[in-house]
Amino acid sequence: MKLQQGIGSSFDDFLQEEGMFVEAEAVAVKRVIAFQLEEAMAKEHITKTEMAKRMNTSRSAINRLLDPLNTSITLATIESAVAAIGKRLQIQVI
Repeated sequence: MKLQQGIGSSFDDFLQEEGMFVEAEAVAVKRVIAFQLEEAMAKEHITKTEMAKRMNTSRSAINRLLDPLNTSITLATIESAVAAIGKRLQIQVI
């Protein structure tokens, strides 16, 4: 029995063929960022209200920042959040 070509192709290939790869990758990256920020905030006992004060923004902006599905957050906002928890942002293009 011969397998047809294409069977066993990667999920990334499927997403690219369907035109959904960039959006799916953006959501995946945002989930990681939101998780890492929430984890660091918990470790340092920083509330959302305190984070908002440190970033000079509103608590609703913090909710958007920590929403893993909201990919419309700017790089400047992420940089500000990272600085507010005493960390540095590192980005790689691979």
